[in-house]
Amino acid sequence: MRKLIYPLASAAAGALMTLSFAPFNFWACGLLSLAAFAGLVLHRAGGRQLQGRSSAWLAFCFGLGLFASGGSWVYVSITQFGGSSMPLGVLLTGGFVAILSAMLAAPFWFLGRFTDRTPAFALAFPALWFLGEWLRSWLFTGFPWLYAGYAHTNTWLAGWAPVLSVFGIGLLLALGAAVIALLVAGRPLPLTRRACVGLLSAALLPWPVGALLGQVDWTHTAGEPVTVGLVQANIPQEKKWLPEFRAETINRYQAGTQALADSGAEVIVWPEAALPLLYGQAPNLMSTLQRNAEETGVDLISGVLYDRVDNGLRVVHNSAAVFGHNPHVYHKRHLVPFGEYVPLEEWIRGTIEFFDLPTSFIRPGPEEQPPLAAGDLTWAPLICYEIVYPSLVAESALASQVLLTISNDAWFGDSIGPLQHMQMAQMRALETGRYLVRGTNTGVTAIVNPQGEITDKLPQFKRANMIGQVTAMEGATPFMVLGIIGVMALAAVMLTGAVMLQRQRLPLSSAVLGEQPVDQLD
Repeated sequence: MRKLIYPLASAAAGALMTLSFAPFNFWACGLLSLAAFAGLVLHRAGGRQLQGRSSAWLAFCFGLGLFASGGSWVYVSITQFGGSSMPLGVLLTGGFVAILSAMLAAPFWFLGRFTDRTPAFALAFPALWFLGEWLRSWLFTGFPWLYAGYAHTNTWLAGWAPVLSVFGIGLLLALGAAVIALLVAGRPLPLTRRACVGLLSAALLPWPVGALLGQVDWTHTAGEPVTVGLVQANIPQEKKWLPEFRAETINRYQAGTQALADSGAEVIVWPEAALPLLYGQAPNLMSTLQRNAEETGVDLISGVLYDRVDNGLRVVHNSAAVFGHNPHVYHKRHLVPFGEYVPLEEWIRGTIEFFDLPTSFIRPGPEEQPPLAAGDLTWAPLICYEIVYPSLVAESALASQVLLTISNDAWFGDSIGPLQHMQMAQMRALETGRYLVRGTNTGVTAIVNPQGEITDKLPQFKRANMIGQVTAMEGATPFMVLGIIGVMALAAVMLTGAVMLQRQRLPLSSAVLGEQPVDQLD
């Protein structure tokens, strides 16, 4: 039974981190969660050199708690809308959680190279935490969800977002957590007064510096505000693709568009795959949308399933189309596994209903695509899942003045998923210094300013329209220019410092700082 205490405690610490994210927003839970995890790793070492297997196992358990609680919406999608039974849903969700936990845990195998309860640990722990988060951003197409930094869209650490992105905020948070764990660990660590000051400075300094960075205007306005309208039609997911509900869907969007145009909107946004049919299946409707936009002078941006013929085969993209003075189409680049395409589809498609979702035949668009132009603004289009990729959004923002993300979060049901998704979109606005417009089917539909603050928002699961203003932003944040290289460099410096301290094989004592340890002073 005693052998289970540490794994269970680590899993509980991971679950605690979920409370730091939306909709709970208890950001301190994230810091306490990481500090508890670091403390468990230290205490499990029992004063001996850390074992890689032990620290990786605890990290894996931490991931189980984090992803099972924070990613619980995956089960909702699989069972409620994917047609899977409860046992199969539990099995698929469990496999998903285990894979993510393994990604998080893999870097912590190397924590065994560093002596416990010394500054080497304080440097190695946050660097390895960053590597675990970064690994999840690209391995198996990536799942950049539940990063520790997302809890800090409204704290002083938010000032680091334009410089180091959500990855850097997570690294700084993990640094503070490691310091807390070291200071609480007590003997046999002989800490000097100077060491205490140094460790506390490392933990606390990023906060006021972040507050100062938050006052820096990395980007600037260009031109007058543009009035944007958004239609939230609130189409039930179970009815979305029914032919008999198609007319009602079209009516909801057209009625909302007319109301927003009458209210002075210059650009109107419909959500992801707003119309339940292929672009090529409805040429008359598409022509009508283009003609109405030209006649009213109000550009329309709509999500649409865009089909084309390539080498005799019909190819379908999840796209965003502009109707108006400059018609153009953007095709989604990063697709959702199983929801939009089926990995290894020649082997597993058709085995269970979940692998045959109505949109699981989508193909990705080319990596290099120009921004959309509507309402005298250039828009960086990001469809649903794409908004959670920090580097993709930063690259897209370089050529754009406003971020646009359209989504259909009805797939998440009444879970915490849509609210987490909204929080991640806020972080992208912070990282790029851009206004962000988010159009969804069932919520959260909102406008976010360059400081990551929601200025206008519609309630979830309500049929409603919204009108607000955005302003073109120009210039680039450090993260847009450097990308993740800056965070990688900081992590590399930390790991290098940890290796150097570990090679000395000395505690932080008089031999290192030239003074006696606190516990040896009178």
